Amino acid sequence: MTTELMPLNSLVKAGELGLRLPPIVAQAGEDATRRFLEFFTVNIRNRNTRQAYARAVLQFFEWCDERQLRMSEIQPMAVAAYIESHPGSPPTVKQHLAAVRMLFDWLVVGQVVPFNPAASVRGSRHVVKRGKTPVLSAAEARVLLDSIDLTGVVGLRDRAMIGVMVYSFARVSAVVGMQVDDYYRNGKRWWLRLHEKGGKFHEVPAHHNAEAYLDAYLEQSGLLEQPRTSLFRTARGRTGQLTDSP
Repeated sequence: MTTELMPLNSLVKAGELGLRLPPIVAQAGEDATRRFLEFFTVNIRNRNTRQAYARAVLQFFEWCDERQLRMSEIQPMAVAAYIESHPGSPPTVKQHLAAVRMLFDWLVVGQVVPFNPAASVRGSRHVVKRGKTPVLSAAEARVLLDSIDLTGVVGLRDRAMIGVMVYSFARVSAVVGMQVDDYYRNGKRWWLRLHEKGGKFHEVPAHHNAEAYLDAYLEQSGLLEQPRTSLFRTARGRTGQLTDSP
């Protein structure tokens, strides 16, 4: 492996990063180069997190390169100065510091650097007291659900899917990832098994309205006979028929 400036996707199948190996890492040698690439391709499995952390780390190393710092010369004061001069919003600064800190932890474990210069650096205080995503009121949710055309299976699907999200506060991806048998009976109650990040599941009791919507949808679609298939499926154009795709 060379230590020249090279595209990441020439070394690993990570072309979606759209990044290049920073000179400061390449100059640190083969072990540093390999460990740097492994941080993004082995240690971070979520694509969005990988891309965000990669942008943060590259920006930090560009800042270091402008000041002619080598990897071994990066001290806590340098990281603190970078954070202090960062032009981003508090959440962005906090994320960038977290990315740099995690990378150096990875480099320390790989014996590329002796200590983590970002470990003792404190970022700006940022506490979110109110989410940015607007939440439907009960009246708005009812208007939305009542506005759906229920004359076909597609409308029943839409009402069931939105009903599950409204009454369980589940994320969209958790709901669309459900299979038919993720709606199941446990004792006297019906439950929902939501597919969360990292292959984890979150099980919640089904609200009686969501239960009624799901029952109507499953009866009309005939999906009860296909328990290990996608619960919410795409429609085939304007035919009003469902496909096998989630």
